[in-house]
Amino acid sequence: MALIEIRELVKKFDDQVVLDGINMDVVEGEVKVVMGSSGCGKSTLLRCINRLAEPCSGTIHFRGQNILGPDVDVRALRQSIGFVFQQFALYRHLTVLDNVTLGLRKLRGMHRAEAEEKALHELARLDMAEHRAKYPAHLSGGQKQRVALARALAMDPAVILLDEPTSALDPVMSREVGQLIDRLHRENVTMLCVTHDLVLAGAIADRVTFLDKGVIRAEDTIANLSGHHPDEQVRAFFGGGESTR
Repeated sequence: MALIEIRELVKKFDDQVVLDGINMDVVEGEVKVVMGSSGCGKSTLLRCINRLAEPCSGTIHFRGQNILGPDVDVRALRQSIGFVFQQFALYRHLTVLDNVTLGLRKLRGMHRAEAEEKALHELARLDMAEHRAKYPAHLSGGQKQRVALARALAMDPAVILLDEPTSALDPVMSREVGQLIDRLHRENVTMLCVTHDLVLAGAIADRVTFLDKGVIRAEDTIANLSGHHPDEQVRAFFGGGESTR
């Protein structure tokens, strides 16, 4: 059984259909990448999985439970499904350490010393422990991304959702984030990543799901999507990508 099973998911904003009958599985231990043009519904898909947006119909099963039911504890759900936002969403008035411990203290009820020990472990895992006393304004984009990842990992989620993790980064920092995601993949961290970055997709995923106007059009390796897929539009989208796998 897949960790996440999405079936016939539909999301509309007024009369605009953003997701139109999405069927997708996320298997434990994999990094699944979703790509597509701006406005195709990629970020909305992540927000539906984390209940930041409410689907109009369809089902999302997480560990066998339909998480769209009325009796679901959404706050508990979000502790199991981590989310790394496109713009990091760090609290500017908190230090790196306090940003990572906040959820542990407020949601998990940990005492400060216990929360800081857990946070420092995750920051060290991402080579950020030495920056624990800094504020977000004093960090580079890549460092902010690492703190956001550490904050998500500290909650011990079953899966991490990544929304355009390199969109605010320069090419060097983007490569660093790609290497970091690949390292977490090797440590068996399950991730679902939305990105427009072909290089990142090629670096972290064996297969990519292509979303177009709210519909899944294809799923394959970037090499096959760019060179062998029968749909010319799919080939054109992936034509400039180079897979590293």
